Amino acid sequence: MQFYISRAVRQKLHEKHQVSDKEIFECFFNRTHSFLTDTREDHLTDPITKWFISETDLGRQLKVCFIERGVESIEIKTAYEPSTTNAINVYYKIAKEC
Repeated sequence: MQFYISRAVRQKLHEKHQVSDKEIFECFFNRTHSFLTDTREDHLTDPITKWFISETDLGRQLKVCFIERGVESIEIKTAYEPSTTNAINVYYKIAKEC
């Protein structure tokens, strides 16, 4: 699987959210539940944006948003610590276990 992070997104991840590429990769590999799709009208993309919540190897919980650009290619849109426990609870209630 190949990950793509644009220069602008990488800078935002570092400066605004203090999230590293490594932490994002760890979240993908540590994921225990399915991806959800972002169906909010102001967030619609083509192809559709997907997201999930997972932990890094050190236990930091992140929400990761991405676009699948092919069978083995993923473009990262953003990643950050979920703002509320409600967001985390909703994710684990809706998402299916892998």
